[in-house]
Amino acid sequence: MSKPITKITPNAAVFFDNDPQDEFITLNIGPTHPATHGVFQNVVQIDGERIMSGVSTIGYIHRAFEKIAEHRPFYQITPLTDRLNYCSAPINNMGWHMTVEKLLDIELPKRVQYMRVIVMELARITDHIICNGILGVDTGAFSGFLYVMQEREFIYEIYEEICGSRLTTNIGRVGGFERDFNEIAFRKIEEFLKRFPPVLKEFENLFVRNRIFIDRTSGVAAVTPEDALSYSWSGPILRATGVDYDVRATAPYSSYEEFDFDVPVGTNGDVYDRFMVRNDEMWQSLRIIEQALEKIKKEPVGVFHADVPDFYLPPKEQVYTNMEALIYHFKIVMGEWETPKSEVYHAVEGANGELGFYLIHDGGRAPYRLHFRRPSFVNYQMFAPMSSGMLISDAIINMSSLNVIAGELDA
Repeated sequence: MSKPITKITPNAAVFFDNDPQDEFITLNIGPTHPATHGVFQNVVQIDGERIMSGVSTIGYIHRAFEKIAEHRPFYQITPLTDRLNYCSAPINNMGWHMTVEKLLDIELPKRVQYMRVIVMELARITDHIICNGILGVDTGAFSGFLYVMQEREFIYEIYEEICGSRLTTNIGRVGGFERDFNEIAFRKIEEFLKRFPPVLKEFENLFVRNRIFIDRTSGVAAVTPEDALSYSWSGPILRATGVDYDVRATAPYSSYEEFDFDVPVGTNGDVYDRFMVRNDEMWQSLRIIEQALEKIKKEPVGVFHADVPDFYLPPKEQVYTNMEALIYHFKIVMGEWETPKSEVYHAVEGANGELGFYLIHDGGRAPYRLHFRRPSFVNYQMFAPMSSGMLISDAIINMSSLNVIAGELDA
């Protein structure tokens, strides 16, 4: 029996004596290995193919977003949030705008809130498509990834109609949207609600009762609710353990309290349950989008932002031709308007869990301090200790099920 390792130093091998039976192999999983799903490193000690212990190392793409935000007015911070979880960037954008609106005490029209719900749920679906699709790839099944990826591309076409962008969307404004959804956007949203369910069902048929997939995922990396809560897990991986915590339900925002939807939960907290929770959440997102479309029809047409001229950018065509609009545009972008001294925290249910923004403001042009609560950063801290005793192949599957996005991990 090999001796246990109590401490591992990254990039340093650990040897106990000259007896080969007492030596472990130091293996770097990452930072540039495709199995790591991003630029981060796990230095593990292995005995054969079994991980004895390890250390996670992050910071390879650290971009100092929080420090940069201290030197940027509110509007110029939105592109930074795009680059957190870039698989569901609109949720990041909306969360930041809601934080500023909370600081400024801005109330949005109902129609705008419903429009935001549609965009955020579409973003949740794109994120889960990527996570579950690539989880299938990591277990050796490539076809399912191809089935759903075309639907992700169709959602990106909807983004293009709304804001002109696809991946890093910079979507929305403080106070609402830059423009109303056009007829093409609404038509494509309705088309997506018709075309995606059969594809999602086909995707389920490939995996849910697939014996190979079940053998690779069921019982792997199981986590108890107590351990998940002690590590401050949130999102699908927490709900997979049986804890029904969802920010949309426990602390509703953007009128989520008006929507009828279920919070899917698992029982075993393993990789298979995480897959199933995300899959079920896509069905719930479709329900929410359908309801939002119905609610929008009952609201006044053409309303897409709150009446807050001091903080909502004037139309671009006016900026080009009207001096007063140009001055307003400049003052808003550069943070010239008076803002309250306060501190606020606002959280939304990101695709990976609770995405929070803790803003301390001293009334200046930029935040005095801004902290992003990135769910990937919080969720990933458990990876190294929970990998102890796992086979390398199971650790890779576990990492895939955590859906660690490097941009959100490092910030």
